[in-house]
Amino acid sequence: MSSDNHPVESIAALYEAAERGNIQVFNNYQGFELESLRANTKGQTLLHVAARHGHSSVVKFLIQFQAKTAHGDVEQQQTDVEAVRRMLRKTDLESNTALHIAVRYGRRELVQELLEFEDPDFPYSINTKQESPLYIAARRGDGPLLDMILEKLESVAHGGPHGRTALHAAAMAGDAEATSIILNKRRKLTKERDGDGHTPLHYAAHLGHSSVVEVLLGWDVSAAYATDKKWEMTPLLMAARQGHGHIVTKILSVCPDCCQKVDKLGRNLLHFVAFRNSPSSLSRPMFEDGGAIATSQCQSVRNLMDAKDVHGITPRQVYDASPFNLFEGSNTIKPIENMEQIVKMLEHIVNEEVADAPVRPLSGHIGNKEEPDENVSTDTTDSLVKARDAHFVVAALIATVTFAAAITVPGGYKSEDGSEQGTPFLIHDAAFKSFIITNALAFVFSLSAVSVHFKALPPFTSNPHDSVVEQAASLLYYAKLALALAFSTGTYVVLKPSHGLVITSCCIGLSFIFHKVIFSPFLRYYQ
Repeated sequence: MSSDNHPVESIAALYEAAERGNIQVFNNYQGFELESLRANTKGQTLLHVAARHGHSSVVKFLIQFQAKTAHGDVEQQQTDVEAVRRMLRKTDLESNTALHIAVRYGRRELVQELLEFEDPDFPYSINTKQESPLYIAARRGDGPLLDMILEKLESVAHGGPHGRTALHAAAMAGDAEATSIILNKRRKLTKERDGDGHTPLHYAAHLGHSSVVEVLLGWDVSAAYATDKKWEMTPLLMAARQGHGHIVTKILSVCPDCCQKVDKLGRNLLHFVAFRNSPSSLSRPMFEDGGAIATSQCQSVRNLMDAKDVHGITPRQVYDASPFNLFEGSNTIKPIENMEQIVKMLEHIVNEEVADAPVRPLSGHIGNKEEPDENVSTDTTDSLVKARDAHFVVAALIATVTFAAAITVPGGYKSEDGSEQGTPFLIHDAAFKSFIITNALAFVFSLSAVSVHFKALPPFTSNPHDSVVEQAASLLYYAKLALALAFSTGTYVVLKPSHGLVITSCCIGLSFIFHKVIFSPFLRYYQ
């Protein structure tokens, strides 16, 4: 029966059944030909739709139905593998097969069904997004899916967008298991580079995936010496640029001599260590102790201390210009040579991007003392100051109340002579213990909010920031929650004999928590 002989209503019903997993609809339809059915507006077949929504029963039915009816002989249950494979390999408008879709949504059972009849030598090439099924599974960091695909399909394509491989994708996902599974089958991928010349080790080092770095180095140490196209940076330099000190230490422990490689502008490992002040096992001995502490790592990089880049800048100058080390005292700026060049270099560094992830921004201001942002309006600054003042008042009130409650506990103290003199009567009561704990939490959270604001005052900084106000507001929120719990448990302790009054009092006290948890999301939504 051709596509034209299928009523539109029947085709729509089948697609709806595939989406909902209604196998009974398929059992009721007889005589239709899967290969002749029109695809939907996205170019997807029934198999695509069922695979996307994870309906294993429908996928099994479609595969078995195609196998049985390929020669029109249902009774003999003849299997036409080629007919099944034609159905499996049909693509939608984005060149996705059902396998692409099942892998993307992590449908492991369906992937197993789809691979049962497939030819091990079929490549399963990339879709319009340049993704193969293997690449998609690796990007998900799904080890079991990768294992299924690599066990069944010997020639499956491993490519991805921007010249990446499945191993690049596993490094981006940060999954050591997925990385190992790929390497067991495709060891040579450690040397493959993307369009920018980045290897999987570059990705893992930049993104801070220590476990993946360890696996990659275990398979191929030579990858630590590979440089990218644009700046000729090694994975070691990228890890240092991001401030991933643990990865810098790991790479140096495996291949200490790779620290001698510099990038295109002559910047060595210590330039980037100085830029981030990480790892401390290098930055502290080299910059703070003047290289006096001779650790094994320091010995290998000691000769880099005075090495200049193409602009004549040394690691020491970068270290002195970095925001975390800019001040000798609270108001004194260190005199630094080549400050303009250093500022340009630091600003240039943070504009780079690897594996779709930008270089981490540098906290604070570069090359000059922290000054109020001219782009921040006076009204904004005033509102932050007012918020800070309000936080001080609220925090002080909570601290005062909780301190007083800790001294004058409910139930009173024992006055009889003995070892327990001066201890609360209700010290062994569970509700009393809850009161003491929640009261202490409210006290600590309120003091923490005050401390956060104090750190935002001169000489630490000259103007308030949104982040400081947000941190203090979060701490005060938890202080208020703890205070509400302390009130409820405290009233429970003293009103325990009157059940009705206890329940009423606790409900009123806990209504604050109910309001914050239940109604706040709705209020934010309507605002």
